[in-house]
Amino acid sequence: MNTGGGQYTDFPAVETHGGQFISYDIFGSLFEITSKYRPPIIPIGRGAYGIVCSVLDTETNELVAMKKIANAFDNHMDAKRTLREIKLLRHLDHENIIAIRDVVPPPLRRQFSDVYISTELMDTDLHQIIRSNQSLSEEHCQYFLYQLLRGLKYIHSANIIHRDLKPSNLLLNANCDLKICDFGLARPTSENDFMTEYVVTRWYRAPELLLNSSDYTAAIDVWSVGCIFMELMNRKPLFPGKDHVHQMRLLTEVKYFRELCNFSMV
Repeated sequence: MNTGGGQYTDFPAVETHGGQFISYDIFGSLFEITSKYRPPIIPIGRGAYGIVCSVLDTETNELVAMKKIANAFDNHMDAKRTLREIKLLRHLDHENIIAIRDVVPPPLRRQFSDVYISTELMDTDLHQIIRSNQSLSEEHCQYFLYQLLRGLKYIHSANIIHRDLKPSNLLLNANCDLKICDFGLARPTSENDFMTEYVVTRWYRAPELLLNSSDYTAAIDVWSVGCIFMELMNRKPLFPGKDHVHQMRLLTEVKYFRELCNFSMV
């Protein structure tokens, strides 16, 4: 997810609810936040979850990233994911983890469907950097890896598994500071319910997940880190599987990995 810079600035602000809220029409989608957040509002990312815009927080006089999670309560899984992300971000406090700034209260507390979360604003993400023509020195790659491992060590020390590490979930700024984001699939290892098999974007999915094991550990995040680092070094995905079966085939074609895991029995 790209969380920096935007090219659209002409989104008229309309005061609502007696001036306590301001609404915008962002590409045909209603974006309604409290009046402490002021224009200019600039769309900086879009995805299945909704829209992310940069906007000015007048209380702190800093630009923040405001994420709208549309129809957050349409189904149980989406609602649980939203609540989990808010809960974990409020709990975690580390230089290499995106900081939550605010959960915007809805205008009608007993009747709302969208959730707005503001976080610190970054300039881009690692996916965009890898895809770009920008040269990266060995020192850049080492520094990114160091920060990723540093943040992940903190997450794991809190007995949390991220479960969706990938380049687009690693945000960067102009100082090359890296912050891990998107904790919607993260979960404490202490939870008693069954571990979900279908987590982690396919290219970064550990073998135990590809084999549909529900008995996995924080090691799945470490596998993802390895895939990310090789992608950073080579500027292309390490295991770009087209589907589940192709993903497994790419792994088993690696000689030393095949010998280590004895995949002849699969």
